[in-house]
Amino acid sequence: MQIRTVGVVGAGTMGNGIAQVLATHGLEVWLADVSETALTRGLEAIRNSLERLIRKGALPEDARDATLGRIHPTTVLAALAPCQLVVEAATENADIKQGIFKALDDVLPAEAILATNTSSISLTRIAAWSRRPERVIGMHFMNPVPVMQLVEVIRALQTDDATHAAVTGLAEALGKTPVTVRDGAGFVSNRVLMPMINEAAFVLYENLATAEDIDTVMKLGMNHPIGPLALADLIGLDTCLSIMDILYTEFRDSKYRACPLLVQMVQAGRLGRKSGQGFYRY
Repeated sequence: MQIRTVGVVGAGTMGNGIAQVLATHGLEVWLADVSETALTRGLEAIRNSLERLIRKGALPEDARDATLGRIHPTTVLAALAPCQLVVEAATENADIKQGIFKALDDVLPAEAILATNTSSISLTRIAAWSRRPERVIGMHFMNPVPVMQLVEVIRALQTDDATHAAVTGLAEALGKTPVTVRDGAGFVSNRVLMPMINEAAFVLYENLATAEDIDTVMKLGMNHPIGPLALADLIGLDTCLSIMDILYTEFRDSKYRACPLLVQMVQAGRLGRKSGQGFYRY
């Protein structure tokens, strides 16, 4: 199956990044969101990202207009009917995602693939929401999508071989490195990363060191390019908390208990870069 037409649901950071990469590689993309404002912001983010890449010499001068010309914004899911594959990139909320999957089932032809960019929710659970569970799969892109090489490809218990092959082939065509993992809360990336971020928050909560010093230890001592607390701010503390809560619920293990400081910061609206303050001020 050669995929040439793709839908992306959600024009936020992950959705617009996925749309940009798809369109840059010559695919026609329908970018859907419930909000015209979100679509406008998403398209502007894509334009700015393309211009940065052009200035760095990573893309030719004519790539901006050509890429934007292949992205078709819409607030109507029915507009995605021509798509061979749709990537859901909405907020990490199971109820919202379930509603999207059920709506897409009614819009897309039976042979279309339904992928999700979820970072932690069970793919087997998500596939069960669809009338085509064998054609549901995870495509977990990393942020920022145009830069990061990895795509975690998560097979639900129901995912068939043809769907896996099509999605793996697409990831490779986009210049990404697909890594296939079995279904499990957090998969590989967040199963390892989020407990580390959470433990860094506990170290700060217990006043063992400042945020700057915790991040410096991990950067200089462990050769991490960015410290865990600065990375949490980049991801969004609300997203980190949501993933920790999912891990805690799925595994019923106290080692996944979210740090009280992380909970308090989310309650205070200190979500990281997107709110202007998290573990650091921006």
